[in-house]
Amino acid sequence: MEIGTPLSPALSLQGRGGSVRAVVQRVKCASVSAEGEPDSPRRVERGFVVLLGVGVNDTERDAAWLAEKTVNLRIFEDTEGKMNLSLLDVLGEALVVSQFTLYGDTRRGRRPSFTDAAPPEKADELYRKYVGFVESAGVRVQTGWFRAKMMVSIENDGPVTLLLDSAESPRG
Repeated sequence: MEIGTPLSPALSLQGRGGSVRAVVQRVKCASVSAEGEPDSPRRVERGFVVLLGVGVNDTERDAAWLAEKTVNLRIFEDTEGKMNLSLLDVLGEALVVSQFTLYGDTRRGRRPSFTDAAPPEKADELYRKYVGFVESAGVRVQTGWFRAKMMVSIENDGPVTLLLDSAESPRG
């Protein structure tokens, strides 16, 4: 599915873990590093840090919808100081980091349950698809390392932080 492809109203994103989740932070700059990685750290300038979580029932359509939503979010200020410009408008960059803990369920007990998070193989596949969709829109993307312990440094701009969820996409 290409980025920007309208989703059919007949699509259903129902079910347990049925939405890709992202925390999007507007940044002046950010970096991610992991011990032992030869190309560490990876950096971006003005743009977004996206912490991306994949659920057990997520699909490529979820990733495509969320990528399209991300690159078109109008949360950069125009010349009048209004949030009216997108990542594409400002030629911004994105640092995308896999974050299964976005599916932590803390309703019971004191230790989070991650049963709604996708298994690693599926999560990695949809994470890579999301990154590909964002890149195909013309955004320079840097990524973290899947299943690695990372240090993420963020210089928030605003701060502006939003939670996106593909469960909010059009449904039929």
